[in-house]
Amino acid sequence: MAPTIAVYSSQYSGKTSDKRNNVVENGDDKETMRMRNAELERELKASLEREEKMRRELQKVWERVRVAEEAEEMLCSQLGELEVEAVEQAREYNARVSALREQLSRAHLLLQSASISPVSQ
Repeated sequence: MAPTIAVYSSQYSGKTSDKRNNVVENGDDKETMRMRNAELERELKASLEREEKMRRELQKVWERVRVAEEAEEMLCSQLGELEVEAVEQAREYNARVSALREQLSRAHLLLQSASISPVSQ
């Protein structure tokens, strides 16, 4: 024979009539427990829905971060290429200025050797 457990309310005095009242109270307790269980199930469902929504939002944020990182890498690469191009242009400009300075210097020397004075500015 299996062991049994009896549960009585704290108002039980041991009388037979109290046992009958306790059965009625247990019925009320069962209904209360069913209602509480249903409430907890609704809360769990709502919590799981919120969790799933947050998971989707997190996934969207991760995707935006990934796109932003790729864009940053592309921009850094383009910036590096532009810096190289700017340095090359600056070197070409300096070389052109130096060449023109040398050409002007030679023209002055040529004019001086021909005893022609340059036009003053």
